[in-house]
Amino acid sequence: MRGRRAPAAARAARFTTVCRQPVQTTFGAAIWVPFESTRTSGEDGGLGGPRVIVVVGMAFEARIVADAGVRVICSGDGRNLAATLARAIDADCGGLISFGVAGGLDPDLPPGTCIVASEVVSGSTRVPTDTGWSRKLTDTIPDAVAGPIVGVPAPIAHAGAKRALHQRTGALAVDMESHIVAGVAAAHGLPVAALRVITDPAERTLPRAALAAMRPNGTTDILAVLGEVLRRPRELPALMRTALDARAARATLVRGRRLLGPGLGLIDVPAPIGSDTAVSELIDTAPPAAACPVTP
Repeated sequence: MRGRRAPAAARAARFTTVCRQPVQTTFGAAIWVPFESTRTSGEDGGLGGPRVIVVVGMAFEARIVADAGVRVICSGDGRNLAATLARAIDADCGGLISFGVAGGLDPDLPPGTCIVASEVVSGSTRVPTDTGWSRKLTDTIPDAVAGPIVGVPAPIAHAGAKRALHQRTGALAVDMESHIVAGVAAAHGLPVAALRVITDPAERTLPRAALAAMRPNGTTDILAVLGEVLRRPRELPALMRTALDARAARATLVRGRRLLGPGLGLIDVPAPIGSDTAVSELIDTAPPAAACPVTP
């Protein structure tokens, strides 16, 4: 109702509930549009102006970043991500950002370290990120590290493979979305940034149960995790360690989103009603740490 505001708890509940609903699905890539971002300019403070499109790989990342002023594409296994992202770009799009967790490649960087990409590497291609936007990300998030991020089409799970990729590219972290986001941004002449938090460090090989956790649409398959544990019970300690790493990464993502605000450092957008309460609850409402898929 215009002119009156609902109680804070009700506003926060409305925000978090709607953020969790995928409103369009195309071959596993769901576009998540939060309620507040659909308001027209002039309603409750006005949210006119350019919008940021955020690309994540997993559903729990989408819940963290869903906010006013952004559209969120949850790519899952990345199938058709480039086409989905290209269709989402319109005249109101002000920039693209890759956001979420990543596999560590630099052995000196522990889980929970925030990496802000200076460039995105894919094969022999290197796409520089937007200098001003990346500087804002690095300056805003405590202890953030700037450096290259490499994008790959499949998870890099083994410590030896991570070591080789680091030596070949010089990248600090690896994920499966940033190279696609950078390529689409370059093709459309848009600013691009990448903010990724290390979940599995360079020296650690991911257990098979962690790799089995992610469905193609980016959600968590708990039954698959349990099945792998039953088949390989010796991997349980490694899985628990991976869960702790994932929890540290998720906490850094939540803190970074809160510090950056709704525009994620590119634009200044008024925070949605109840967003502070919503974000503070995300650590509790996200999937349990042991169930979080942690493929890079």
